[in-house]
Amino acid sequence: MASRLYGIIAKEFIQLWRDGLALTLALFVPVAMLFIFGWAINTDVKHVTTAVFDQSGSVEARTLLEALENSQYFDVRRWATSHRELTRLIDSGEAKVGIVIPPDFARQLARRSASVLVVVDASDPQVATSAMNAATALAADRSLTILGQTTEGLVLRREAPPLDFRVRAWYNPDLVSAIFIVPGLIGALLMQTTITAMAVSVVREREKGTLEALIVSPIRRWELLLGKIVPNLLTAYGQMTMALLVAHFVFDVPIRGSLVLLYALSLLFMWGTLGVGILVSAASRTVPQAMQLAFLTFLPSIYLSGLLFPIEGMPRGAQYIAAVIPLTYYLRVVRGIVLKGVGLEYLWPNLLPLAAFGAVVFTLAVLRFRKQLD
Repeated sequence: MASRLYGIIAKEFIQLWRDGLALTLALFVPVAMLFIFGWAINTDVKHVTTAVFDQSGSVEARTLLEALENSQYFDVRRWATSHRELTRLIDSGEAKVGIVIPPDFARQLARRSASVLVVVDASDPQVATSAMNAATALAADRSLTILGQTTEGLVLRREAPPLDFRVRAWYNPDLVSAIFIVPGLIGALLMQTTITAMAVSVVREREKGTLEALIVSPIRRWELLLGKIVPNLLTAYGQMTMALLVAHFVFDVPIRGSLVLLYALSLLFMWGTLGVGILVSAASRTVPQAMQLAFLTFLPSIYLSGLLFPIEGMPRGAQYIAAVIPLTYYLRVVRGIVLKGVGLEYLWPNLLPLAAFGAVVFTLAVLRFRKQLD
């Protein structure tokens, strides 16, 4: 009995060792997940991109902005000259927080209490919560500093803290996590469907031996490739439609923008993911291998694209990785249209990386597919 059991165990180890992809997945995926969670995931978001509309220009306003920068939670990178420009910066995603300092800020501060408007992009509740908590703490700290600099008599006459940050949460005022996550899952769903379905479709044909029959048939190569792409594309659009219906009617996710624009721009994203699916099929011998390799391709995207965890909280190296992941840009498109209702005038910077990725990957995929047929 022991010898038979030993033989079975040895056979399984030999098969696992010979299957390089399975061995790599068994060893690499757990380590990769531990590495990602331990190194890249951080819910304490700092260095949030901030835009300032300073109507005062006073010494007191500059002191406040210095305290803002020194808090490590706010990075002032944009300066607005009007409320409209500040709104544009937040709508486009160029800033996550907007600070509005009133014209009479110094006079308000000298008399009683000065109010500062803090506008937070709450489409990402984690970033919004960190920014709002940091703003509240900063207001309290600055108030204590100002009180300490005043005379005792003036302190007694104050009925309110010297500095009042009035925080306004836009797009998701109740900070509901589902409103942030569910639209992002549409991108993950499209990515998984197009990569996996495309890869499995080609590999299954090869396993059954029908791919060779198609090659010798009168069908042209581009017709064969297009015939593989269209059903997977339509299936992905069907899943996307169902996901939007569930998001809106079950999770109360508002759809503020144009669905026509969303469907059109989704095609640009799927252009690249379908190419990845073709490349995966070229590297796989069996359907299980194709599914495993497809999972490996979108594992970094799930955790580093901003789908579940804010990119702003990740270390610099992880942010560089996120910058080359196409899902990162597609999530901005989906959330921009669904939650903010913005159009192409704000979304176009995210379309350039998607177009570049699609062009490069799909070209490589077509060349690799032709090589398979040869």
